[in-house]
Order: sequence, then C-alpha cells, then structure tokens
Amino acid sequence: MSGLVVLIPIAVMMGLLALIVFLWALRSGQYEDLEGASQRIFEEDLPPPP
Repeated sequence: MSGLVVLIPIAVMMGLLALIVFLWALRSGQYEDLEGASQRIFEEDLPPPP
C-alpha cells in the first residue's frame, strides 16, 4: 500500500508532463502541415551534386 503513495503521484506528474508537451507541440505548429509530409514521399530525389 505504501508503494501506491509514491506511484500515484509519479503517474499523475507523468500524465501532466505529457499533456504539457502535447499542448506545446500544438501551439508551436507541429501539426500544421499534415498533407505536406504525405505528399513529400512522392517527390523525386535530386541527383547528388557533382
């Protein structure tokens, strides 16, 4: 039972940290261009410079 006293706050803190990181990613524009990445794989690779 005493282990739960330590593990529950750690789990809550990790959940809050994940939420903060997710919200930061949303605000910094990580999910702005969802179509670009899927279209980029169809582009031809440029030949290496001589």
